[in-house]
Amino acid sequence: MSFAATDPSGGAGMQADLLTIASMGCHPLSVITAITVQDTSGVDDVLPIDPEWVVDQARAMLEDVPVAAFKIGLLGSVENIVAIAEVLADYPDVPLVLDPVLASGRGDELANEDMLDAMRELLIPQTTIITPNSIEARRLALDEDNDEDDPRLEECAKRILRLGCEYVLITGTHEQTPKVINTLYGERGVLSSNSWARLPSIYHGSGCTLAAAIAALLAQGVEVPDAVKEAQEYTWQTLNAGFRPGMGQHIPDRLFWARGEEDEPQTGRPN
Repeated sequence: MSFAATDPSGGAGMQADLLTIASMGCHPLSVITAITVQDTSGVDDVLPIDPEWVVDQARAMLEDVPVAAFKIGLLGSVENIVAIAEVLADYPDVPLVLDPVLASGRGDELANEDMLDAMRELLIPQTTIITPNSIEARRLALDEDNDEDDPRLEECAKRILRLGCEYVLITGTHEQTPKVINTLYGERGVLSSNSWARLPSIYHGSGCTLAAAIAALLAQGVEVPDAVKEAQEYTWQTLNAGFRPGMGQHIPDRLFWARGEEDEPQTGRPN
């Protein structure tokens, strides 16, 4: 079950989650948290759904269909964070993947400090694995008790783990490294570090794809370290086969495996 906002471009948000989860062999259930006005370049506006509607969407499905994993994306408001945390508290044995969507790829602010505080207090303690990029990890790690300007990513992971989650996967797309390095942390420190070739394009929805792929694998019973590695491989392949449908960023092709070999990467797809 995915809690996420809509994205009319199909690049990120709920549309990305549905495509990814289905591509990974699971049936996706959707709970809409917000409606966005956005295109492939960035987010212009966000309309949060009333928290009672969010709860009603989730409860209706949870009373009907067994859920094997939860995935959380853009939440829209503090009230929605509170409402979703209350729902998830009733399912402590179901894996939870939290993608802390704090800003768009263009830099549009999508979560204020009150929302960050609510995530730290209510959602992260229930989370199996959180998947911030390096910018998000530093924002989550900084609060009134930790005001270091630019903490090391390992220190960020330690601080996030102390909030109560089991694993932290920090992705390195925004770091100035020759390759993209994604590092998985647990209570014993670094569990794995995987490097991936940097691709030439800028992508809209890569974080959503990675988190949703991890959730789908956890739903199928794959252990977290293996799910993280397999989800990274899947995500990199979607980016390598990505396409640019509009005038903004490229979009991952979550169905790359269904294309014929004659379809070359980085080309447009019919809309």
